[in-house]
Amino acid sequence: MAEAQRQMSFLELAAIISAAACSTGAALVWLARSPARADPAHVPLGQTPDSNISMLFEGEDLQHASDTASKLYQLVPGQDDWTRVREHLMNRFPGLPEHPTHTSASRMDLPARDIKDAASLTISRDGDFTRLSLRDDVAYTPSQWQRFKAIQRELEDLRHASDTTPHAIWQVDAAGIVTWHNAAYAALYKKLHATEPDSRKPVFDTSSGVDEGMGKQRVSTKLANDQHKDWYDISAVSVGDITIYHAVDVNAVVKSEIAQRNFVQTLAKTFAQLSIGLAIFDRNGQLALFNPALIDLTELPADFLSGRPTLLSFFDRLRENRRMPEPKNYSSWRQQIAEVIAAATDGRYQETWTLETGQTYRVKGRPHPDGAIAFLIEDITAEISLTRNFRAELELGQSLMDTFDDALVVFSSTGVLTFCNLAYRELWGLDPDNSFADVTINDSVRAWEGLCAPGACWTALTDFVLDYGETSSWEMPAALLSGDGLNCSVSRIASGATIIRFQKSPLTTFDERPQLPEPRTS
Repeated sequence: MAEAQRQMSFLELAAIISAAACSTGAALVWLARSPARADPAHVPLGQTPDSNISMLFEGEDLQHASDTASKLYQLVPGQDDWTRVREHLMNRFPGLPEHPTHTSASRMDLPARDIKDAASLTISRDGDFTRLSLRDDVAYTPSQWQRFKAIQRELEDLRHASDTTPHAIWQVDAAGIVTWHNAAYAALYKKLHATEPDSRKPVFDTSSGVDEGMGKQRVSTKLANDQHKDWYDISAVSVGDITIYHAVDVNAVVKSEIAQRNFVQTLAKTFAQLSIGLAIFDRNGQLALFNPALIDLTELPADFLSGRPTLLSFFDRLRENRRMPEPKNYSSWRQQIAEVIAAATDGRYQETWTLETGQTYRVKGRPHPDGAIAFLIEDITAEISLTRNFRAELELGQSLMDTFDDALVVFSSTGVLTFCNLAYRELWGLDPDNSFADVTINDSVRAWEGLCAPGACWTALTDFVLDYGETSSWEMPAALLSGDGLNCSVSRIASGATIIRFQKSPLTTFDERPQLPEPRTS
């Protein structure tokens, strides 16, 4: 975008320069045509009203210029040439040839472009010498001369500005002849055509015309033996019977457009394989990109989505197709959607939609660069069903284990309590669900020791749970402080977990207890 703005600023500058140059030229022509006063005192430099502006060339080099010509056009014999003089006169006399040798006749009279301009330009040839004579039949008053000098200075400033403009500008008359161009045009012409600018052949062929809708015509150029293309945007502005053209280098813009197009195509191919529906809305709130999964999930017609609907239209159609929850209050529907869009813009929107069909969608809204918004729609019906079934199985297993009289507790391979039944909670007075942190085997053993008489080998039980040593099942007696006997059965189960069963029994003396695994030595 910054590149496009910079190109536009160049275009606006060039248009201003060109328009000002045309205005200045018109002023010069007006001054040249203004009738002189009959009083000889008003004729500067001692010139008579019929004095001519004349220049003598040898080949293309200026050898001599009359005083009026030298002062009027700031010419220096021996330094200036035909090309410089032609730049001054071409706009007024478009028929002036590019080179003196282009005239076959010994004499040529050229009328001014403006039919109201009575001036005439005569070209006379004698061998290698060519004389230009401009007859204006006017004289300048002192005030006119001062105005002319001021306009001339302004024209020089405008010429400098146009020649330092980085893009090409040229002017074409009604016959298609280039009557003026800036330095960038000459450089571009030499680059593309390897020759000096030809007034009869502009640098670009604009015969197809400028697109009225875009206001410009994009053309490409390619040098010989070079596969690289240069791109330019050509715009035209008509001023009277002339047309001013501007050629702006848009290589950076074209490369950016190609890169963006390739990136979008890559994204489209990638998103086409996703099972998650994707809808990206641009900064104007219109659908810019979607994938096939979106069609399957929303059941919206492809032609509707291809028509770049707005966000509100998109959600309206979702509601009509019953692919989103029906709003409780339809009068506030638009406000709710506005809140959804605002939340997505901030990256905060995430909801679970339960549809009338029994399906469940997870919908997320995420902001994208340049004001775009992306919505992701995922069908999580299977996931939700699996979770519900798993939760139901857990609840069933818990209910079943709660019917047992024996106290049961399960520890993971890392020693974390993962399951216990109702009898365990009642026996020890513990409820792991009320703990904020994980309950470990060490926490549990400390609680058990506090409620039992000394003598039980709790260290061996801890080592077994943490997989330190013996792995075969074994039993251990214990005595509760209440006087009841307790038999502890320890067994390994799936995934390295350990289940411990506490079964009340008659009090057993420690001499009658079974052989226990040796505890680990620290």
